Amino acid sequence: MKVLITGGAGFIGSHLAETLLKKGEEVYCIDDLSTGRLQNVQHLRHHPQFHLAVETILNESVMDRLVSECDVIYHLAAAVGVELIVKSPVETIQRNILGTDVVLRLANRYLRKVLIASTSEVYGKSEAVPFGEDDDRVLGPTTKSRWSYSSSKAIDEFLALAYHKEKNLETVIMRLFNTVGPRQTGRYGMVIPRLVQQALRGDPLTVYGDGGQVRCFTFVEDVVDAAIRLMETPAAVGQVFNIGNNQGITIAELAEKIKALTGSQSEIVYIPYEQAYEEGFEDMRIRIPDLSKAKRVIGYEPKTKLDQILVRVIDHFRNHEQETR
Repeated sequence: MKVLITGGAGFIGSHLAETLLKKGEEVYCIDDLSTGRLQNVQHLRHHPQFHLAVETILNESVMDRLVSECDVIYHLAAAVGVELIVKSPVETIQRNILGTDVVLRLANRYLRKVLIASTSEVYGKSEAVPFGEDDDRVLGPTTKSRWSYSSSKAIDEFLALAYHKEKNLETVIMRLFNTVGPRQTGRYGMVIPRLVQQALRGDPLTVYGDGGQVRCFTFVEDVVDAAIRLMETPAAVGQVFNIGNNQGITIAELAEKIKALTGSQSEIVYIPYEQAYEEGFEDMRIRIPDLSKAKRVIGYEPKTKLDQILVRVIDHFRNHEQETR
């Protein structure tokens, strides 16, 4: 089968491409390298079944050719990371909404099945833990750019579901909860690579806010496995699925765990949100998914424990020392 991955040189996209190639698929990737990196797919570039276009998904002529030649689409391209979202809200909104519009219009033109990667951010400030796919969303005001990402990804979901309902296009949505693993960078605020890099350099570990925020972390290989199974399961079409881990940890506890696993002597420093991001920044206190729907439909269960994830990430950065500088 010929598979198109948007954002294919990104952190998750590169792992997905690697897995699909091992399954014998022919993989086409498109990535403008705004957050993706060529080194993520360097080991794949000589594979006869791997093809990479360095281009934006907003280039419809290129996308039209790619979509027409492929059988299914994994749409992962998006603006990601809290720091990027706060600093570049225009880019966030346009890349997410306009990019998804292009993907879905062309998928509908050629009747290609699409998986849309969404985010736990759509739940906003809701405290109805664990979050279920049909739960209400609680968002902050439009004057807080923090919520532009959540809203843009929600529009992506609405659009994908509308194409399924109105035009019978096969669409599937997965809401990701803090996917982590090798190749992820800390450039845009991702907490685990940022803390690991700081620990390995001997720099202070910067924890934003009071560190009491609770998050769950999912290994990238578990996410890739879930994405492929969602695409292969007819009952998943037209549905939304939480994909993550439901074992929570506070960010303060995470910093202590990383410090211990790296053997670092770094101190842990608490940085106010206003200093880390912007004045009036709002965050979610707790994010834990209800995974019962994914388990029921595709048999999903996260296999990789947090300590295993951290060891893999630490080993990755130790083997790529230049990325910690």
